[in-house]
Amino acid sequence: MGKSTEIARAKARRLRGMIKESDGIALEDERMKAEGRKEQAEARREEALARASRAASHR
Repeated sequence: MGKSTEIARAKARRLRGMIKESDGIALEDERMKAEGRKEQAEARREEALARASRAASHR
């Protein structure tokens, strides 16, 4: 799998987290909001790692 694909998957996962968080807000479900925030944080970490790996491979 290419680095661009990994970045795109992380962005999609972050978007799913945003949707889950907004659903939690709308439904007043604290657990769902927390899960959404956690998923976003994990996706940001994955995206950063993929970007760093891509930058290192271009050197």
